Amino acid sequence: MPTLPFPLPTVEQAVFLGIAAFIIASALLTVLLRNLFHASLCLTAAFFGVAGVYILLEAEFLAVTQVLVYIGAIATLIVFAIMLSRGITSQAGRLNAQGAAVAIGAVFLFVFMNTILRGVAWPVTVQAVPTDAIARLGIDFVGSYLVPFEVVSVLLLIALIGSIMIARERA
Repeated sequence: MPTLPFPLPTVEQAVFLGIAAFIIASALLTVLLRNLFHASLCLTAAFFGVAGVYILLEAEFLAVTQVLVYIGAIATLIVFAIMLSRGITSQAGRLNAQGAAVAIGAVFLFVFMNTILRGVAWPVTVQAVPTDAIARLGIDFVGSYLVPFEVVSVLLLIALIGSIMIARERA
């Protein structure tokens, strides 16, 4: 049996590469699609991909938070904003015509970040995660971070009431 010139990836690496390709494709479609509704759906798909990466990193709490906050709240808010705004159906063409500029900018950003990040000495120390990390987070939310937590809650409530008022006026 002939041997391959490169090692085969493990299942975890293959899943990571698949999720990474999915995230990159979704993010590119988010930028390139001219229909805002379709772009927001692609952004939601990218958010799901990031949640998948969190699951691969065994950070289930972050994955659930990603789904609840970014998909459940932010993406839904973006979709409602697009649906409530006028004039999104009169789009010309399917793709954004600035693809060449985006590609040049992406290559420049990649080269720049690669140059900068290669010069950084990254520490390899790994700290143990406390077993009660989620409980501590909950205690902090209702303890020292209660006021900012409530301010965000009130802002989200105001945004929800405002969107309902705008929707009622148009109906």
